[in-house]
Amino acid sequence: MFFTASSPLRHRTDTHIVHIKEVRPLILSVDDEQDVTDLVQFHLTRAGCEVMTAANGHDALATVARRKPDLILLDLMLPDIDGFGICEILRRDAATAAIPIVILTAWATTDARSLGLELGALDYLTKPFSPRELTERVQKLLNLRKESAAHA
Repeated sequence: MFFTASSPLRHRTDTHIVHIKEVRPLILSVDDEQDVTDLVQFHLTRAGCEVMTAANGHDALATVARRKPDLILLDLMLPDIDGFGICEILRRDAATAAIPIVILTAWATTDARSLGLELGALDYLTKPFSPRELTERVQKLLNLRKESAAHA
């Protein structure tokens, strides 16, 4: 005795293939030092993020206008617009005011830290930085943002 088995899916004509795209957090790293952006990109990509880079303030603002990131890592000492100016511009614009900004700079003075936080940065890390600490702080801010969006 022989049995024939067939899959019910094989005969359906209305079967749809669903592709689930994993949504990775989008980070913008703004720094004029290529080795810093390479290091940031390497570690945050390993942590599951997508990383865009900009080497100056004008490129950073243009990048944000094209594709709004979930978080910005921002150097203060850039060749055109300094990081303080970028913070001010982003915070004045309703479309970008809520993007978390982490200042990542070699400028380690108390005054610079205070001004950066006053202008809207949520965190301040100095170079040289620990890749692990950077990744943990970025993850913490992304989680806080996700939680606040869920409660809104």
